[in-house]
Amino acid sequence: MSKIQYSNDGNIKHLLTIEGLQEELIYKIFDLAESFLNVGNREIKNVPLLRGKTICNLFFENSTRTRTTFEIAAKRLSADVINLDIDSSSQSKGESIFDTVDNLISMGADIFVVRHPEPGMPELLAKHVGGNAHIINAGDGNHAHPTQGLLDTFTIKKYKNRFDNLSVAIIGDIKHSRVARSEIHALTTLGVPDIRLIGPTDLMPTDMSKINLKIFESMDDGLKNVDVIMMLRIQKERMIGAIIPEEGEYSEKYGLRKKHLLLAKKDAIVMHPGPMNRGIEIDSDVADGQQSVILSQVTFGIAIRMAVMSMLIGKNI
Repeated sequence: MSKIQYSNDGNIKHLLTIEGLQEELIYKIFDLAESFLNVGNREIKNVPLLRGKTICNLFFENSTRTRTTFEIAAKRLSADVINLDIDSSSQSKGESIFDTVDNLISMGADIFVVRHPEPGMPELLAKHVGGNAHIINAGDGNHAHPTQGLLDTFTIKKYKNRFDNLSVAIIGDIKHSRVARSEIHALTTLGVPDIRLIGPTDLMPTDMSKINLKIFESMDDGLKNVDVIMMLRIQKERMIGAIIPEEGEYSEKYGLRKKHLLLAKKDAIVMHPGPMNRGIEIDSDVADGQQSVILSQVTFGIAIRMAVMSMLIGKNI
């Protein structure tokens, strides 16, 4: 991965991917996120760290959860937030994304949160803006979703405290999932010794051979004694030309049910990045059960995104 994420002094300039981020920096983000957790419990839910700064959410793919948590995070830092309506913007009239960003920088934009269907677009924007603004990748094609990877590993840290003794299973469509790629890079950097991928052979990655992964086609085999279960949804929107499994067949083989939890450790946690397809990749009694930390992921995600934006601007609480 290009070093474009870093400034000359070694601080983070853009957040484009987890691949290449140093363990020390990830823990620095975690520590800062920890300091932001209580902000949401205050009567006045903000701090003045980014007062006078402008955050632009540029989402070229639909998203509710990710865009909303970025917006809440920015507002809790007292920043001004612009949610660009792509369908009614100059983009729909043929203006390039680079011209749109240039115009917004001229208006005083400081950070762009970008979700785009084309892999690599956030990095192209980072190269384009130079030192005039910061770019956060909120998901680019099937490439990366770094803040999701960070918030998920932060969640694991909150519940499991350490990484070097864990077994983590990621279940579902790994091949087309930017979330899975970011998770795998984060877990590897943080020293997780046992990362298991569970799913159909056709939905397994073929380009991550340098990473020590264990691949299983069977839920029964893959979930034995794991500490963390991460569920993924079928990425139909990114499966161009791929054979999509029938939902009923997929659910029968790879849907998470209560019986599967008996295979894992008693204190195993269940995670899902959302949106969930209840009854397909996860049953409701598991998603809402005592071992589920899915809503905690959402809460922690706000703190992680606050931490990332603060670090980009060079502010600490």
